[in-house]
Amino acid sequence: MKDFNKFIKTDLDELKRNNLMWPRKILETASVPRAIVNGKKTLILCSNNYLGLTNHPKLKNAAINAIKKFGVGSGSVRIIAGNMTLHEELDKKIAEYKKTEAAIHFPTGFAANAGTIPQLVSKEDVIISDELNHGSIIDGVRLSNADKMVFKHADINDLAKVLEEIKSKEYKRKLIISDGVFSMDGDIAPLPGIVKEAEKHDATIYIDDAHGEGVLGKNGRGLASHFNLEGKVDIEVGTFSKAFGNMGGYVSGNKDLAEYIYNKARTFLLSASIPPATLASCIAALEVIDEEPQIIQNLWSNVKYFKNGLNEMGFDIGKSVTPITPIMLNESDVAQRFSEELMREGILALPIIYPLVARDKARIRTIISAVHTMEDLDFALESFEKVGKKLGVIHNK
Repeated sequence: MKDFNKFIKTDLDELKRNNLMWPRKILETASVPRAIVNGKKTLILCSNNYLGLTNHPKLKNAAINAIKKFGVGSGSVRIIAGNMTLHEELDKKIAEYKKTEAAIHFPTGFAANAGTIPQLVSKEDVIISDELNHGSIIDGVRLSNADKMVFKHADINDLAKVLEEIKSKEYKRKLIISDGVFSMDGDIAPLPGIVKEAEKHDATIYIDDAHGEGVLGKNGRGLASHFNLEGKVDIEVGTFSKAFGNMGGYVSGNKDLAEYIYNKARTFLLSASIPPATLASCIAALEVIDEEPQIIQNLWSNVKYFKNGLNEMGFDIGKSVTPITPIMLNESDVAQRFSEELMREGILALPIIYPLVARDKARIRTIISAVHTMEDLDFALESFEKVGKKLGVIHNK
């Protein structure tokens, strides 16, 4: 035990020396644009709450009513005694929203990837994964017995090259996996090219659209809708913890896929089912998006305003085309100091540094929401300009 504790302390000390420890930020209010963080009123620019639904009255009322009727927990995993009417209703709502035959939800998006990917392939198969895919995809791939290949980020030519190289190996199944929206850069997967190559090489397409749903496409239906390619993606994974303001992941596709996952995915089979309040508020979130499409319009209006402001100041925002907007600062110490200066101004926007990104790709990662006001955005832009000039990152005006 002493050796074990020594190992932990040694690793912690190494993290501290390299400034890789995550400082604890304590949220003392609801997740709203102006919240209390560590005792200070702060403008939040790093929440995944894209549409502001975490505090929406319909979601809160749905949760309260569900507790009154069903209690606070399900009492079991779904396959034993924890499958309530609300679980079945949410699966149906997801399928309707995604315009697929069926869907099945998980406790988290991470669990959806970690549980589903290993069940789709065997040692006779191969996975071809984008090099910048989310950690939950990477872990799901590692848990599988399939061969693993990686293609350069969002590079269709390299994907085609990899697919050509593996033709001679005569794999039984080929699974192409990509994020829909990449969470650190805010760019999107080149789905038309992926579909073309998948059809050419008889491969299956798996898209994790966690940051795309509620944001891209008609009524926020995600990447496939954005490119008018609904029905061309075999397996779509999503989460309720981003634009839907809640918690839980899901997999959507055809009926056989949903039934297969229901009976095979360990993270589903061996996890207690989602509690009633969360189920009801997830269902309410899908209803709100149908009933209030203007919230997605508000989101994009705010995003464009913020991006334009940053561009005019001379900041580098990379290749972002989504509400995820990185301010590229390259050096880790600059990104850390920038974040600290923003916090002094009353803004929470965390630095993303190595090893989450390459050593020379440090940035401040911001996310704008539908419920940020013009006053919030103007304050944020003024603060970014002030800090940018102070640190010598921008020099205009």
